[in-house]
Amino acid sequence: MSQSEKPRPETLAAQAMGYVDAETKAIIPPLHTATTFIRDPDNQYRSGRVYGRDDNPTYDQAEALLAALEGGSEALVFASGMAAATATFQALAPGDHVVAPKVMYWALRNWLLDFAQRWGLAVELVDMDRLDAVRAAVRPGRTKLVWIETPANPTWVVTDIAAVAEIAHAAGARLAIDSTAATPVLTRPLALGADIVMHSATKYLNGHSDVVAGALIARAKDDYWARVTALRAQLGAVLGPFEAWLLLRGMRTLFPRVEAASRGALAIAAHFVDHPQVAAVLYPGLGNDPGHAVARKQMQGGFGGMLSIRVKGGAAAAIAAAARVKIWKRATSLGGVESLVEHRASVEGPGSPAPPDLLRLSVGLEHVGDLIGDLEAALAAR
Repeated sequence: MSQSEKPRPETLAAQAMGYVDAETKAIIPPLHTATTFIRDPDNQYRSGRVYGRDDNPTYDQAEALLAALEGGSEALVFASGMAAATATFQALAPGDHVVAPKVMYWALRNWLLDFAQRWGLAVELVDMDRLDAVRAAVRPGRTKLVWIETPANPTWVVTDIAAVAEIAHAAGARLAIDSTAATPVLTRPLALGADIVMHSATKYLNGHSDVVAGALIARAKDDYWARVTALRAQLGAVLGPFEAWLLLRGMRTLFPRVEAASRGALAIAAHFVDHPQVAAVLYPGLGNDPGHAVARKQMQGGFGGMLSIRVKGGAAAAIAAAARVKIWKRATSLGGVESLVEHRASVEGPGSPAPPDLLRLSVGLEHVGDLIGDLEAALAAR
């Protein structure tokens, strides 16, 4: 590689942007726990650091890497995925209209239908994979934000990012994408027309089930982004320095983890697609999946490590199958090195759009044969 060529994303992630400490020559960035910083004798803060709430130096390398991986102008880390997601809406004004998917992360869906509406936002939920429905919902001049989650949890519906970006921008709205399941390994929404990318960094970005974090990446540093940045400090939605350090540690293995999980998920989906105890497999990597064509267009190198199966016999059969697994872990969350299974409708509760027979599977890094065998045995035992 010549000096003029930029390192590929895999290299940037593995080397944390090529970090080397200028003084000690350490290749791992330090952890800064300071909450306050010295003012210069002339009363200035030339270091750029004032107070630890949003000035912690431990954020710098993680945010720089996120911006580089997504091709954005700037990134911000937050205390959780929910903190990051809700900041994008709170940067709007009461009375603004927003459009979001009917199928999306349950906690954010509830927040939009409860707090956001009481606060004054007009919220409209649509089938985001139906472009005619998106066009009908968007109100030129009044819609300020269109929110996409793709693939969408827990049915993994795929939305055409470029097409929705065109619709949103024509109406004068911004487009924000929850790309948690796709990760920058597989999809780069800003290159497809999105304005904001959000990640629940708890999931694949960290990848070790030991950090709760969120992240936003902006295409441009405009007035809206300035409001988001101010909200992070004003609401105290900031990440702890140790969590930021762990997040960067996790991102160094992001590419091989996501690639391995994607291969495993595709193998598992293909194995169970005609299984006698499975009513349906929901995975955009399958050729017969409704979102496959769009996924092939906007997901490069794989279709992600998440899939769901619908178990014949309804909710009772699905819950019973989950109870019998030995290798899969019955736990909420996704994107870690261990494979997880959960009955999503039970987690979400009344009003959940998740089918009652659905088991959500997060494929980790175990041998795929072990995962298939464990699920086979759980489904067969009646």
